[in-house]
Amino acid sequence: QKKNSFYELVLDYTPFYGEMGGQVGDQGVLVSEDETINVIDTKRENNQSVHIVKELPKNLEADFMACVDTEKRDASAANHTATHLLDYALKQVLGEHAEQKGSYVSPDTLRFDVSHFQKITDEELRQVEKLVNEMIRKDYPMDEHRDTPMEEAKKMGAVALFGEKYGDKVRVVRFGPSCEFCGGIHATSTGRIGFFKIVSESSVAAGVRRIEAVTGVAAENYLYEQADMIDAIRQLFNNSPQLMTAIRKTLEENAELGKQVGEYI
Repeated sequence: QKKNSFYELVLDYTPFYGEMGGQVGDQGVLVSEDETINVIDTKRENNQSVHIVKELPKNLEADFMACVDTEKRDASAANHTATHLLDYALKQVLGEHAEQKGSYVSPDTLRFDVSHFQKITDEELRQVEKLVNEMIRKDYPMDEHRDTPMEEAKKMGAVALFGEKYGDKVRVVRFGPSCEFCGGIHATSTGRIGFFKIVSESSVAAGVRRIEAVTGVAAENYLYEQADMIDAIRQLFNNSPQLMTAIRKTLEENAELGKQVGEYI
């Protein structure tokens, strides 16, 4: 692949999560007595976690300890749990027609596609943010039900996710009022998400809107970037305490000067 060679390793047991349902696979290392092999990704094939590596172990018969990068895992889990809260919040703000049409979850960001007939307004996005962060602060613990019969899961109010196929028995994950079918990795409680911030909203198809958001450290860094930008703009206006007034005045003066220049042309 692009002049690189990769190898697929399958272990008899592994804690690595294989990419599934829009959530990226785990990274980490496989450690034996003689060497350490970096796992750059994990895929899901034939109900097996397949570890993607750039080099084969020298001794394929050695015993290996599989070590997940827990920092990336925890960040992915937080973002995945946030998509469940986001799904619930969108239904409360926009209406029951707001159904998930796809998602992507990585340690750094989350993306959520939702059915909606028009642009989601800034006010609606703010309401969604507030509702998600309220559920985060309430620190709802994960209420997990494995191998639950489908009919029983439906009676629990579990919501099926777009594009997923389900058997006779399913896994149900509940966080407070949010209850969904899900096979992915989650935070142990909503409080582990830290903070939720929407960074963009756009159209991806007719009747489908895309929301991109960040949580935890990524959300913290995003807020720092926004604060730094405002500080830089304030310095351009001589640290004016009334920044918006100064900007508006400058724009008005610029428009007037442009008008005057136009009269001499």
